Amino acid sequence: MYETMSDHNLPEELVQFRDNVRRFVDRELRPHELQVAREGRLPDNVLDAITAKAGAAGFWMLDAPEELGGADLGLLPLAIFWEELARTTAIPSRDHTMFGPNIGSILLSLEGEMRERYLMPVVRGEKTACFAQTEPDAGSDAAAIRTRAVRTASGWKINGVKRYITKAATADFAQVMAVTDPEKGARGGISCFIVEMNTPGVTVGPAEATMMGDAPYELVFEDVEIPAENLVGAEGYGFNLAQRYLNHGRIRHGAHSCGAMARCLDMTVAYVKQRKTFGATLSERQGVQWMLADGYTRLHATRLMVHDAAAKLDRGQDARVETFMAKITGVENGFKVIDDCLQLHGGMGLTHETPLERYWRDLRSFRITEGPTEVLRTTMARSIIKNAGL
Repeated sequence: MYETMSDHNLPEELVQFRDNVRRFVDRELRPHELQVAREGRLPDNVLDAITAKAGAAGFWMLDAPEELGGADLGLLPLAIFWEELARTTAIPSRDHTMFGPNIGSILLSLEGEMRERYLMPVVRGEKTACFAQTEPDAGSDAAAIRTRAVRTASGWKINGVKRYITKAATADFAQVMAVTDPEKGARGGISCFIVEMNTPGVTVGPAEATMMGDAPYELVFEDVEIPAENLVGAEGYGFNLAQRYLNHGRIRHGAHSCGAMARCLDMTVAYVKQRKTFGATLSERQGVQWMLADGYTRLHATRLMVHDAAAKLDRGQDARVETFMAKITGVENGFKVIDDCLQLHGGMGLTHETPLERYWRDLRSFRITEGPTEVLRTTMARSIIKNAGL
C-alpha cells in the first residue's frame, strides 16, 4: 500500500497504534466482508467474539474519559483509528459500538442521580440510547425544529415528530431536542430532554430502509409527560450540549473517507495491473494512470487536512473552519475516488464480490447526512467573512 503521509510526520507511538489497528482490521474484520455483503450484518456470535477481541487488544472506549474506563484519546489518534476502521466494510460505517458504547456530550454532561440512571448503564452496556433531533421539516436546518416541550406543574409535556432516528426501536431512552422558547429559536430556545422509550405517548413508527443498508425510524411524541429533572443542563442550552462533538463528527467523516479511498485505490491498482483489454493491461493506459494519480492526490490532500484539523483541536486551538474543510473535502473527494475505482473495475465493481459498491453507497450518503456539503460551505463562508479570512 502506498503511504501518502510519511511515518516521520507522526509520533512513533501513533505509528505503532495505527499498525496495531490495521492488523486487527485485516485479521478480524476483512475476512467477513463477503458474508456481511450477502447477509447484511455480522452474525451475533461472530460480532460478540470480535467485540471481546477488540477489548482485549485495547481498542475499547477510546474516546471516553478515563474515569469511565475509557482511553480519553485526542482527536489525532482517533482520526487514525477511524481511518483504519474504514478500510473494511465488515462493520457499519456509522456504528462503531463494537469498540465501546457511543456516549456523547449529552450523557457526559449528566450529574448526580441522572448520571447514575442514564450514563452509567450505557457505559456498562446495560442500556442503549438514541439521539432524536431530525424532523420531517428540520434536517440540515436544525433551527426549524417543531417538536415542542411545555412546562407543566410536575415537569414537561412533549409533542412532535422525529424522523430518521437510528436505533429508536431498540433504545431504552432518547435524547430529544425540543423547542422550549419559540421566540428565541436556535439562540437559546431549544432544550434537550431525556425521554424513556416506555413513557406513555411515545410511539416508534415503521423503519425506513436506506441505500446504506440501515433502517432508521420515525419517533412520535403525543402529550409525553416527563419529570422536571429530565431536562439536560439549562433550559435553552440544547444546541450547546452538542457543540463539542460536532468537530469530532467532521473529523470522523474526513478520516473515514481517507480509509475508504486508501482501500479502494489499493484494490484498483492491483486490478488494473492484471486486467487486460485489447492486448494491454489497464495500467498501461494513460487515462487509467491519470485517474489513479488524481485519486492518490485527493487522498493525500484529505489526510493532511484531517490530521491538521485534529492536531489543532488537540492543542486547544480554534479549528472550526478546518473541520468544515476536512468533512467537505473528505466526503467529496472520497465519493469521486471511489466512483473512479468502481468504474475501472467495470461490471465486477457492481457486484458484492468486492466492497466497492458498498463504499460507493456510503460515501454518497455522507454528502447528505450529518450536514450536507452545501450547508457546510455556507456556514463555513459565514465564519470566514465574519473573521475576515482564516
